[in-house]
Amino acid sequence: MPPIAMLWDDAHIWGLMSLRALRSLGFPVRLLKGRDIAQGALFRKQAGAEPARVLVVPGGSANLKAEALGEAGKRAICDYIRHGGRYLGFCGGAGLALSHSRGLALCPWIRADYPQRILHLISGYVLADPCSHALTPDWQDRKPSLPVWWPGRFHNSGGDVSVLARYRCPDRDFWIADIALESVPRHIFEDWKSRYGVNFTADFLTDTELIVTGHSGEGEYVLSYSHLETPDSPDANIWFAHILSRLAGVRVEHSHVAPWQFLSQPRPLESFVPQTLCSLIAQTRELIALAVEHRLFFARTPWLMGWKQGLPGGMCTNLLAALDAACSTEPSRAALSFWQEYEPEVRELARTFFVRAEGYLLAARLADTLLVSMPNAVDKASLAKERDHLFGHPMLGKGILGRILALVEEYFYLCLEAADSPGADRTDLF
Repeated sequence: MPPIAMLWDDAHIWGLMSLRALRSLGFPVRLLKGRDIAQGALFRKQAGAEPARVLVVPGGSANLKAEALGEAGKRAICDYIRHGGRYLGFCGGAGLALSHSRGLALCPWIRADYPQRILHLISGYVLADPCSHALTPDWQDRKPSLPVWWPGRFHNSGGDVSVLARYRCPDRDFWIADIALESVPRHIFEDWKSRYGVNFTADFLTDTELIVTGHSGEGEYVLSYSHLETPDSPDANIWFAHILSRLAGVRVEHSHVAPWQFLSQPRPLESFVPQTLCSLIAQTRELIALAVEHRLFFARTPWLMGWKQGLPGGMCTNLLAALDAACSTEPSRAALSFWQEYEPEVRELARTFFVRAEGYLLAARLADTLLVSMPNAVDKASLAKERDHLFGHPMLGKGILGRILALVEEYFYLCLEAADSPGADRTDLF
């Protein structure tokens, strides 16, 4: 299989998910940072292999990806596509390719707003209307079930863009924020709308674009607000494999992305795992278990927590995913050297983080309990300040957790010996 390049910056769980999915389909992956791309990595041969035929850009913050690339990195991607490269972007990676002040402008469309902010918080599976195209599998008049995880939206600005799929309607396990739509009778939505003026359905999505494609110079892009790389999602994985086979010009022998069960099935730790990482992953699991016990977080999938609106479930899932990957991968010398340098900082951060995070979560539970009888008993501003200090922002990172996460992700990146080395051609899973 030819290698696939993947932008690593600010991808977090979505980058790990894309890496696993590509490896599941048999593709070796070269992880590239924005600075590598700015220095011409997309055009270079590595370890005697051909340049990557496809650049995959996972989910995450489009703005942070643009910042990591810088103007030189963005120009390098545009040059790569114009000279025949292929770009596959999911969610934030799709948003990066759109036409806005920080985007790549590979696609002339822009990102659309949501009618209400809460409606951005949609997740789960939707039924899609596929459109006839070489990049679309033959669904034989069946509507595929595709996963979306807090997606953006396309605004059709005209131009030479082809639609591969449109939203039809919610399917299984579809949520808005922390409410599963299938658990609410249909007439209740009408009641909410008439009594309270709240439209808490996903009807506004019907017939809007979900996956699009187009050309830029001699190259091609595919942008998807469905995470086709989602593990153990048959229809999405079939489409993912089909797109990759077309973009990379190879036959993909199988089209199933292996299940990812780091939440539901913790694995034993190997002897090569540094002791501080062992402690970190144990403490993170204990923190998540505490949140579940107090009904702040809940099991959603084997790889994704659910959480009550406004709580840091996504950030905690990011951290546990990174720790699980790091603890499952034998370190390189570069990774061990990095960890030796930063381990004291990690230990000190963890000492502060886990004690205060436990206090924050229990305070959030108390505030929820007292909401009706004593709504001001727990100061909301203080609670929000503590959350931001500890966990940072869901899209922008930062906070103590953000720093720990960055160090763990860098260790994992070095474990893979990602840049310009034979280790980039591995296809084993973590």
